[in-house]
Amino acid sequence: MAAARPPALGEIGFVGLGRMGAAMAANLAAKGRQVIAYVRRPDRVGELEALGLRPTTDIGDLLHCDVVISMLPDDDVVREVVFGRTEVGLDGLAAGLMPGAIHLSMSTISTAAASLLAREHARNGQGYVAAPVFGNPDAAKARQLFIVAAGVAADVERCQPILDSLGQRTFVIGDEPGNANLVKLLGNMMSATALEMLGEVVAVLRKHGLDPQPFIDIMTSTMFGGRAHKIYGDKIARQSYAPGFVLPLVLKDVRLALAEAENAGAPMPSVGVVRDRLITGIARGYGELDWTALGRIAEEEAGLYAAPPVAAD
Repeated sequence: MAAARPPALGEIGFVGLGRMGAAMAANLAAKGRQVIAYVRRPDRVGELEALGLRPTTDIGDLLHCDVVISMLPDDDVVREVVFGRTEVGLDGLAAGLMPGAIHLSMSTISTAAASLLAREHARNGQGYVAAPVFGNPDAAKARQLFIVAAGVAADVERCQPILDSLGQRTFVIGDEPGNANLVKLLGNMMSATALEMLGEVVAVLRKHGLDPQPFIDIMTSTMFGGRAHKIYGDKIARQSYAPGFVLPLVLKDVRLALAEAENAGAPMPSVGVVRDRLITGIARGYGELDWTALGRIAEEEAGLYAAPPVAAD
């Protein structure tokens, strides 16, 4: 058995500095870690410097790092970062990282993409750990993320101090990276279908001329006391759709989950309903709203006219 490698204590590379990624990278910097943040847009350099990061527009500046974290929106972007694009001179992590370095992929991607990336990194003598997260940008800022990790045990162990700086708990589920992404996708489907049902029952209450808030308070104090019902039920009752997990990204995850279900021969009809609702919402111009906008769509389908979208809580 190979000797266990020490924890990753050097500089950390970070790719994917959206609302989630920027909050996560800033938390690492606040813990005293040196974080090199790759962005394509030079106009974001000052913003990232203010967060304590070392921004760069050259991904090559990350290739000496022991660990590079990616927090990217979809399979295509993650593949581009790993394999590179020779036609535009973009180096890829797989060809450029040092042997023994780890790609810590915290993106929500397909199981097939995770397995492909893991094989490519292994072929180059590098580690690959999948560690998607449950939580929104506010949870990321507060280090309250829940992380699901999978990969070679020694690599996960090396990354654990980093994960501890980003979330409140890490669930390690084995050595197959794709399984972490499957858990994340299915978890998101449970939340999405919960939001759809919350939107539907709130619409019924409003059709009866009732304030939905007492109903939400009763349900979340009795039979439905989970985080999703409490957090999102209140927002749907208040018609609060401030951007967090925007509809196009939710739809991406729904499609990935439905593909996983189809491949397994396990129908998920309730998720099909959510997919159609999301397509409807995006077609109506709600693409920049949070997935709580499923409540708005349900109200409109019930013949109600929701209040204008809330730009901020």
